[in-house]
Amino acid sequence: MEATDLKGLFAEAKKRMDGALEHVRHELAGVRTGRASTSILEHVQVDAYGTKMPLNQVATLSVPEPSMIVAQPFDPSLMTHIEKAIRASDLGLNPANDGKLVRIPVPPLTDERRKELSKHVHKLAEEGRNAVRQVRRDANERLKKLLKDKKVSEDEERRGLDEVQKITDQHIQLLDDLQKKKDAELLQH
Repeated sequence: MEATDLKGLFAEAKKRMDGALEHVRHELAGVRTGRASTSILEHVQVDAYGTKMPLNQVATLSVPEPSMIVAQPFDPSLMTHIEKAIRASDLGLNPANDGKLVRIPVPPLTDERRKELSKHVHKLAEEGRNAVRQVRRDANERLKKLLKDKKVSEDEERRGLDEVQKITDQHIQLLDDLQKKKDAELLQH
């Protein structure tokens, strides 16, 4: 077996694990901490022009102060739709509009809500770790098949399994770091 084939297997495993990591990073960005951030509104969909559209496609979002997000609609007729969509989201936010802007105060988190969000963060991180482990399982099965088909030696397979484990460990560590960082953000008052 050529080393390039093994390199391709490692590269594919790393790429798939990177994808799982990015997915978790994106999901964690949407978890609300005590500080205002436009990323918490990423999943909010607004009924506009007969279809559902992401909030950031119908309004400019900004954070003028640590506990306030402001949405400035491109089309003022969407003002009430934007307000309604934010209220309907599970973020626990209560927007108000002044005719030009939708102001979204971000209340401080209660200890109970922090604990709930921390559990959610742990669940997202665990889903990411499971996705990474699944990629490892697939790569290891491919290595075992290569050995069975006599395309690699036992030594090459062992080195391959070690390399896949090394890539897995790196990604698990990165996921653990993301989880710790988000937990720290949640738990600081």
